[in-house]
Amino acid sequence: MGSKDELKIDLLDDEYEEEDSLEDKYLTFALNDEEYGIEIRYVTEIIGMQNISQVPDVNDFVKGVINLRGKVIPVIDIRLRFHLKERVYDNRTCIIVINIDEQVVGVIVDRVMEVLNIPRGEVEAPPKIMAGRSSHFIQGMGKVGERVKMLLDANKLILIEE
Repeated sequence: MGSKDELKIDLLDDEYEEEDSLEDKYLTFALNDEEYGIEIRYVTEIIGMQNISQVPDVNDFVKGVINLRGKVIPVIDIRLRFHLKERVYDNRTCIIVINIDEQVVGVIVDRVMEVLNIPRGEVEAPPKIMAGRSSHFIQGMGKVGERVKMLLDANKLILIEE
């Protein structure tokens, strides 16, 4: 089994099949030492880095496409999407495969952390002072103990503005 296969994690086993069980659950990941979360209901799997075929004339954050079990899916680098400095991929870098309204996209993150339950009562709107270019991707701030996780709007994350 190669290292790419070892990193594959299937998140759709029995405990995640029921829609109710997905409510308030977020897959958390790190970018630039900050922690983010995306609703687990959109996540289909986590895979190790793959060979990415570049596509001409696309946004810089679109790294290209991969062949995932016979299906070609686009891959975006969230670091570049957020206008962060690009970094060399390492053995912790992985691709989170998300599915939103039958649109499957891979998103590259520095490392995956864990699945957390963050009740709605522990989520606040982002502060209005956060009006940077990437702030519209944030749907809320999840409070987990003394830490804050930036919860992303998956729909806006993959939406490519013309």
